[in-house]
Amino acid sequence: MDFRLKVFYIVASRLSFTKAATELFITQPAVSKHIQELEEQYEIKLFERNGSKISLTSAGEVLLNHTKNIFEIYREIDFDMSSLINERNGLLRIGASTTISQYIISPLLARFHQKMENIKVNLRNGNTEQIESALLKKEIEIGIVEGQSKNKSIKYRQFLKDELVLVCKSSHSLVKKNELIQEDLKKMNFLIREQGSGTLEVIEYALKTIELKFSDLNVEMQLGSTESIKSYLLNSDCVAFLSIHAIEKELKNNELTILDVKNLTIERYFYIITLQGKNDSLSDLFIKIISSYYNLEL
Repeated sequence: MDFRLKVFYIVASRLSFTKAATELFITQPAVSKHIQELEEQYEIKLFERNGSKISLTSAGEVLLNHTKNIFEIYREIDFDMSSLINERNGLLRIGASTTISQYIISPLLARFHQKMENIKVNLRNGNTEQIESALLKKEIEIGIVEGQSKNKSIKYRQFLKDELVLVCKSSHSLVKKNELIQEDLKKMNFLIREQGSGTLEVIEYALKTIELKFSDLNVEMQLGSTESIKSYLLNSDCVAFLSIHAIEKELKNNELTILDVKNLTIERYFYIITLQGKNDSLSDLFIKIISSYYNLEL
């Protein structure tokens, strides 16, 4: 692998010569030298320099895209060649949206590592929108997300079924009500996830089935993680729609309680996402192994 391209890739990803030097364990002058050699080779500037800040030129954008493709090919070569001698080695970059990364994926990664201990896994966390973006930019090979945006460049495969339930703290006065109706929801204070969250997208769609708009709800606060929402719930009279997978411990400890809403059931699937038309033997192997954990056929 051309080390200069690796240097370029890190600088382009971090937009910092200093951070690239630290990450690559080389000096900053060495980083500058490698970039200069590439610019001399192609006779074009790759970065615009404005004081301490840098940005990619149009030529830099083109080279970055090619570099990602080259590294992808190297990764596949490493895996396929090692497979021929029954020593599967390689790097798999996975993205998982928030609920999945916090409550679902850890046992799956442990199972994968037990079977493929020589394969290194890098996990990126983010909301569904961020994980799909990382896949399209080829920063990851595979993702597991909560929503399905139906981007035509992405292949979606149903993975696990999930249910979103309305919850509050167990001492809340609402717990005494057997069933809530539309008007009750309009009077409550809600906690929600940030825009781009797959959970938020599913909730908005489901509310339409009981003739409610998301704007009908009184949102007290928008928080960036399920853990933040749970902690806030325990210290307030708010309610929130959360994945049943995310509240198992709190239900068991009688800290949170599920509220029934008349005619409202919010079910969804978690999806495994890969790029359309992109065959990757290491990603296929990962999907096969994690599917067997739940006895699924994908």
